[in-house]
Amino acid sequence: MTASDSYFERAKAVIPGGVNSPVRSFQSVGGTPVFMARAQGAFLWDTSGREYIDCIGSWGPMILGHGNQQVIQAVQQQLELALSFGAPTEQETRLAEVICRMVPSVDLVRMVNSGTEASMSAIRLARGYTRRDYIIKFAGCYHGHVDALLVKAGSGALTAGVPDSGGVPKSFTRHTLIARYNDPEQVKSLFRRYGDEIAAVIVEPIAGNMGCVLPEPGFLSSLEDLCTHYGSLLIFDEVMTGFRVHPAGAQGLYGCRPDLTVFGKIIGGGLPVGAFGGRQDIMSHLAPEGSVYQAGTLSGNPVAMTAGLATLEQLQKEGVYAALTDRTHQLVTGLRLAAERHQIPFSASCVCGMFGLFFTQADKVTDYESVQSTDIGLFRSFFHYMLEAGIYLAPSPFESGFLSTAHDSEIVMRILEASDEAFGKLRKKKEKADNG
Repeated sequence: MTASDSYFERAKAVIPGGVNSPVRSFQSVGGTPVFMARAQGAFLWDTSGREYIDCIGSWGPMILGHGNQQVIQAVQQQLELALSFGAPTEQETRLAEVICRMVPSVDLVRMVNSGTEASMSAIRLARGYTRRDYIIKFAGCYHGHVDALLVKAGSGALTAGVPDSGGVPKSFTRHTLIARYNDPEQVKSLFRRYGDEIAAVIVEPIAGNMGCVLPEPGFLSSLEDLCTHYGSLLIFDEVMTGFRVHPAGAQGLYGCRPDLTVFGKIIGGGLPVGAFGGRQDIMSHLAPEGSVYQAGTLSGNPVAMTAGLATLEQLQKEGVYAALTDRTHQLVTGLRLAAERHQIPFSASCVCGMFGLFFTQADKVTDYESVQSTDIGLFRSFFHYMLEAGIYLAPSPFESGFLSTAHDSEIVMRILEASDEAFGKLRKKKEKADNG
């Protein structure tokens, strides 16, 4: 029995399923979750002292790698002053100023404690501002465990094969309309039927919770046009993509201007955080100025704000995103070539430090339906072959992977060498199965 096995048995006795978030579970790949003890740069070490190359980066926020000294030193200085006040601080104002400066669509921003809280609050604000009830979301897009949005969700819900959650009354989702990602015609049909009742469209501009599915040309701009025409709000959920794929997030990468944006992950530098922001006339409807209530005791706590400030400061340096893009393209190109060499059905996508792997015959994955064509059995085997080689991938075929600025070309080559061996093992396993 490994140390992780022992820790997992203890965890199951006091934590449901032994994990505090379903995506950490190995349920979809089999085996025991690896319990981590420390991290530095692009590497993790488990409780047995074994080293891994980290390809999930705490599910996105560790864009500078683990243990970045500028972030650590800033947090240590803040820890000497206070953990939390429950009162306004300079740090939360400074971080808000940076976000508003880097993301042109954001005039005002409200700090919260998680991406779920941010998306929930943005939806409430959109309904309060428009005085409408209906929301359009997209199959396979995940916006946190918000009751009204746990319908055909991605992330852990998709992995478990249960797109709807127990405990959510049907009445809570009756105002949630579902559209196909990358299908503007379907969105148009919903607007033609419900147009004057639709408060907002919420979308992951890059769908990161079903494995990094990129928007087709014109898809996001069509949502902007429809929302403008019908007087609805466009909400970009940039919890994953915010400051990950471009200094202004996916909206900067694709030249869009949503009415509201949801943030998380990177703006806390690895600490729990969330935020939502947008146009001043919309945000002014929040209490205490307006009638839409939202509050949080630990919102904008100075430790998370300090970590976020130190992170965003480094991301504004010239060449950071270009280098991250190059490394990710190096990885994905190498994976495609290795899969082709070993005749394994495989597709991959990437954008600036974010990537998705799909074991499918499809040339391109564009929506929830094509994502589900993934051969889960192949992914399970690949995952464990890579884990044995010391490469820590997301334990789900429906999650994005992430690289950091600490992943240099040599580290990427180590991942590719391991993947070539893993694809080779898959080929031998497949040949043996075909031969009976």
